[in-house]
Amino acid sequence: MADKPVAPPPGSVQLQIEIDAVTANGVFVNMAMLNHTETEFTLDLVYLQPHPAKAVVRTRAITTPKHAKRLLHALQDNISKYEARFGTIDLGDAPHFPGPAVN
Repeated sequence: MADKPVAPPPGSVQLQIEIDAVTANGVFVNMAMLNHTETEFTLDLVYLQPHPAKAVVRTRAITTPKHAKRLLHALQDNISKYEARFGTIDLGDAPHFPGPAVN
């Protein structure tokens, strides 16, 4: 006997997400810069090359304060799950970089 499909909870939306091959490959980032105004948060994901010290913004996300807070909670939840499974993430001695130089 075949199982019946489970109906989504009331008020939920089923979302289909598409991703192209280039985006699916992702890019490596090792630094992030975050800025905000009253109405939006801007998150720049950056690749910092060690020699010479040069930072390149790989992608920028601009979102609302509500979505930024949802992202924060999602990151906190996932980091907690990661550390429960693999152990505490040691931040070590993070390098300090002065404010960004704009070219």
